[in-house]
Amino acid sequence: MKAVDEGALLWEPSPDVVRDARITRYMAWLGRSGESYQELWRWSVERPEEFWRSVWDFFEVVGVRDDSRPVLSGEMPFARWFEGSTVNYAANALRRAATDPDRTALIFRAEDGSRRTLSYGELGREVARAREGLRRLGVGRGDRVVAYLPNIPEALIAALAAASLGAIWSSCSPDFGAPSVIDRFTQIEPKVLFAVDGYRYNGKEFDRAEVVADIAGKLPSLAATVWIPNLRGVPETAAHTWETLRAEAGELEFEDVPFDHPLWILYSSGTTGLPKPIVHGHGGVVLEHLKALSFHQDVGEGDVFFWYTTTGWMMWNYLASALLVGATAVLYDGAATYPETDALWRVAAEEGITYFGAGAPYIVASMKAGLRPGGLRALRGVGSTGSPLPPEGFRWVYDVLPEVQLGSFSGGTDVCTGFVGPVPLLPIRAGVITCRCLGAPVESYGPAGEPVVDEVGELVLTAPMPSMPVMFWNDPDGERYRSSYFEDDLRVWRHGDWIKILPDGGCVIYGRSDSTLNRGGVRMGTSEFYRVVERFEEIADSLVIDTGQLGREGRLLLYVVPAEGATIDDELTARLKRTLRTELSPRHVPDEIYVVPGVPRTLSGKKLEVPVRKILLGTPVEQAANPDAMANPEVLRYFSPESQQTRSS
Repeated sequence: MKAVDEGALLWEPSPDVVRDARITRYMAWLGRSGESYQELWRWSVERPEEFWRSVWDFFEVVGVRDDSRPVLSGEMPFARWFEGSTVNYAANALRRAATDPDRTALIFRAEDGSRRTLSYGELGREVARAREGLRRLGVGRGDRVVAYLPNIPEALIAALAAASLGAIWSSCSPDFGAPSVIDRFTQIEPKVLFAVDGYRYNGKEFDRAEVVADIAGKLPSLAATVWIPNLRGVPETAAHTWETLRAEAGELEFEDVPFDHPLWILYSSGTTGLPKPIVHGHGGVVLEHLKALSFHQDVGEGDVFFWYTTTGWMMWNYLASALLVGATAVLYDGAATYPETDALWRVAAEEGITYFGAGAPYIVASMKAGLRPGGLRALRGVGSTGSPLPPEGFRWVYDVLPEVQLGSFSGGTDVCTGFVGPVPLLPIRAGVITCRCLGAPVESYGPAGEPVVDEVGELVLTAPMPSMPVMFWNDPDGERYRSSYFEDDLRVWRHGDWIKILPDGGCVIYGRSDSTLNRGGVRMGTSEFYRVVERFEEIADSLVIDTGQLGREGRLLLYVVPAEGATIDDELTARLKRTLRTELSPRHVPDEIYVVPGVPRTLSGKKLEVPVRKILLGTPVEQAANPDAMANPEVLRYFSPESQQTRSS
């Protein structure tokens, strides 16, 4: 792989792109057509009350706004938005069931080739049936409805039905192990569990009947388990099934709930300790997702929107919000690279996807496989998130898809959106996220807690956003919430990422601030390191750990996974060290290089740097990470000091 200069210009919006962008229409509606994007951003964070009220009005949000009360009251960490107003997420997501019922709402594809579609009218009727079924089971406002489901239409139907009642949704993907699911769901005491008998992934079948029984048996609050056949059929003993739930037609009605009424509960990764149950509100999610999808990704009616995700990642919730803007949401169930690496690109071509989203690792895998996706005549946007996309990944996209707008996003489960991301008004440069998002008061703080520009600092938010958590579940005094983001300073939200904000407003994310490499006083995000190492064709994956602590410099350890058929020999490690010395610094040459069979990752694909670092500093393997929150827990043992097999030092 040839190195690409960070900041190299790759794409500029044409006059037609700028003219037709939804954010351009918004600026004209505001009477701010002559302003630059930076001026618009500055207004949005300095006058948040005006900005978020304008978002409500521009999109004609379905709800009742109390204009006799302030838009924003209080300060972080417990600021409140639109008090006295009512909004229901499902009412906004399904408004086209009445106004445009024949428009396609959902396209479902699975790795086995199966396909289903639902129009907005059909989706509305299915939600009404599921709503009636939940009501018969006694579900009402404030009750928790949980799911152990793959990314299938029934998951989205059930989520919308729960929201319509004012119930609270939470979901886990069926690749989660039972202890991981129990850790999450026992905290929130659900009334109803939706579950499948099994799922397919990477050409294999996985029976989940016994796991579901185990989960249900550990949830004493359950009134019912609703089984959905997905593999071979539901157990004969099942008292409730998807068909019995939806047996009766119902009215598509929506409970009026306060703006900050809990909509869904997401979880921190759960790699260490008990996962934090993060509660988001109806109104904050509606406003934030309307803004992000429309203004930053330019998605709306007529678009076919796809993001590769599972129900256990916040991007599933974000994908569902394509319904808010009247787009068609494409749900995919299965492995991204089965039967070949180009599986998702083929779906994009066949379904006429206009906006294609995936985790950065899939784009890098496509690049390494030498793919040149074809038949993508409808495609005009590609999204990337989950981890920093290296400049080489940017370049590959423009080598094979020169006309698309590449949107690299960075945010988190904590706010169910991106803090920094794309906008169709500005050029795209290799390795650079285009801008700070509207309404997101993002700054880079230096060591003294002051804003810095063109320097790497800690990503903070200096004012509230509507989609910040309403609360953590079972955190009555807010202590757990405060300690997660505001431990050092209640005036700023510390997100835990390193960021550099460029003078023109562009941003570069360098990875988690708690896994940063600090060598001789030079701080560097791990993404920079991976960019160099994983450019080597012989290396399929890598993990870098700095064992320094409390001001003491430790060892810099590099773990590499050989590519298929490759050997990590002395010649390669020498080349690797020379390249790291040249492209990073002499300080960032590894002290030791180890060959391992795999890099430990979360179920959503993030590298587990912090738990490995804890293992190296003496934490027992079994205490360093929750195996049920991992995609490959079996590889952790290769990182214990006694089992390492050094390749070079």
